[in-house]
Amino acid sequence: MRGFDLTPYRRSTVGFDRLFDLIENNARLAQGDNYPPFNIERLSEDRYRVTLAVAGFRPDEIDITAQQNLLQVIGRKDESSNDRSKFLHVGIANRSFERRFELADFVRVEKADLADGLLTIELLREVPEAMKPKKIAVNGGQLVDITAKDRDAA
Repeated sequence: MRGFDLTPYRRSTVGFDRLFDLIENNARLAQGDNYPPFNIERLSEDRYRVTLAVAGFRPDEIDITAQQNLLQVIGRKDESSNDRSKFLHVGIANRSFERRFELADFVRVEKADLADGLLTIELLREVPEAMKPKKIAVNGGQLVDITAKDRDAA
């Protein structure tokens, strides 16, 4: 059961259906499996890093797929080759997984690295020039690009 109701917002907004669907889907999925644990960092205005704890996985056992607005990370362990009969205690999760991350428009995967049991995925937001805001001068002046500094000051 979800702890909030978006119906009043759906009634009074137009064009935000995708956003509300994302919120509702993530609330539903948040109750599910939390393996593997992960961090999401904002490195700068347009750079992000997703780090997943994937101890015991080799690079050839991990598939990363980036589609429009979706990053999917799949770890496949061959369960038949794991002979656990010799273990007295198994506390390190070493099972297959699938993690999905919804990406904003114009966010792309820059690179991925696996080191010391951590899978690090670098993301970069690149807004096309045509989509960037332009400052319009009054009385027929030239168009001027608005930088992040100009937007913050406004």
